[in-house]
Amino acid sequence: MVGLNKNILRTILIISYIMVIAFIISGVSALFSYLNTGADRSSMLHTEIQKVEQYTPKLTWEPLQNEGRPMDNENLNALQNDYLDAWYVKQIAYKSNKTAGIKDYYTDSARKNLYDFISLNKSKNISIEATTLNHNPTLEFFSEDGQLAVVTDRNVVEYKRIFKAEKLILETTETSTYKMVFLLEDGFWRIRHLVKEESKPYHFEAKTIATDNINIKGINYYPQANPWDMFGDDFSTKTIAKDFKIIKDAGLNSVRIFVQYEDFGKANVKPEKLEKLKQTLDLAEAVHLKVVLTLFDFYGDYSVMDWTLNQRHAEIIVSTFKDHNAIIAWDIKNEPNLDFESRGKANVVAWLDHMIDIVKSIDSHHPVTIGWSNTQSAPILKDKVDIVSFHYYEDLEQLDTAIKTLKTEIPNKPLVLQEFGISSYSGFWKPHGSSEEDQANYHKKIQELIAANNLQFMSWTLYDFTYIPKEVVGRLPWRKNAQKHFGFIDKNGAKKESFKYISN
Repeated sequence: MVGLNKNILRTILIISYIMVIAFIISGVSALFSYLNTGADRSSMLHTEIQKVEQYTPKLTWEPLQNEGRPMDNENLNALQNDYLDAWYVKQIAYKSNKTAGIKDYYTDSARKNLYDFISLNKSKNISIEATTLNHNPTLEFFSEDGQLAVVTDRNVVEYKRIFKAEKLILETTETSTYKMVFLLEDGFWRIRHLVKEESKPYHFEAKTIATDNINIKGINYYPQANPWDMFGDDFSTKTIAKDFKIIKDAGLNSVRIFVQYEDFGKANVKPEKLEKLKQTLDLAEAVHLKVVLTLFDFYGDYSVMDWTLNQRHAEIIVSTFKDHNAIIAWDIKNEPNLDFESRGKANVVAWLDHMIDIVKSIDSHHPVTIGWSNTQSAPILKDKVDIVSFHYYEDLEQLDTAIKTLKTEIPNKPLVLQEFGISSYSGFWKPHGSSEEDQANYHKKIQELIAANNLQFMSWTLYDFTYIPKEVVGRLPWRKNAQKHFGFIDKNGAKKESFKYISN
């Protein structure tokens, strides 16, 4: 019995010994493996930019004719990604006056200058909001061992806002040239040396776009069954084709439709959304309707760090459809002045200014406009847009005076009354609302004012709706119910009395 117990004990000791040795070998192996592989940047970064596109300026490499070793596409893409991430991290650091992430993209010598600059700004209570919009890099040299690269980046378009004690003291857009040396460390590229060689003010010269032959007589359009979700799961070419025929037969020549920024995929525009938009434009062309395409619907950030993502979104949509015969104009944004209070007027106007340049740089043939919510804001950026558009839901007695004031302030641009209408709702939530007869009288009178002032127009809207998303007018039932009854056609498909005045 004693012998048996000794054998059991001996067996347990041997198994324990083997397990300890196996554990030690496994640990050493894991450590050896870790020390012989590149660092995992996703675990190193404090800015959490990996795996998510946060910075997408337009970047165009010059043809590769560098000295030294030829660079393959894999290395070039890695260099490009690390370079853009380095810009993004630097911009975040300049805005926050914190150094997190800098060490991941800059070597010891390069990061010292950045740290000193950030420290100085912090001590003087200065912060910088900045972004780059265009890059045109040239690979000058790639070493034989694949560890060093020299790049010159020309015509880098940089936008900056400098604040002192949170007060804006400088706003500028520059075109600069940078010379950089990159080192490959731990499996990714770091900037070792960066020099700004020259800089000058940026100026975009837009081509003058003729608008003499444009005469917009149209309507804002959503399908009745899926308003504010036109390109969603219920998208129907059959429905849209039927509606476009109704619009054309009513004597109108154009429709205004909306591209929602997030719904279309933000910077990574979804191909299936583009296809649905193309089908819609094709249907408009088939019945000889022109389309005012409103971009960035339901977008409301405007932050400088968002600009490159917004730029990518606009580039994809505008370049895809700029040659489509149905397009008559680009509307940069619907009612952006409603965001002045929450986002800051200067931020919104700077964003609009930049987006106008982006659209015009891609399409030099179609006019650009902005859908202001009232006549008071309409003169903003009047020298940048080709058509001045405004919405009017106020007292009709004041409209004639407002139009004459606008014509005095903006004598040489076409004016488009881009949204107008009145709800025919009168019920529990709004007992003193308007009737369908009141709605008809409204449209009769406003069409008389439109004709007298030689305005172009787009009314709101073809249909009454049974559903209004809360994002449109909020949750209050008296607002939602009123919004459901702006149409010329009721929820049962019958033309309301106002339909007689849909076009004149």
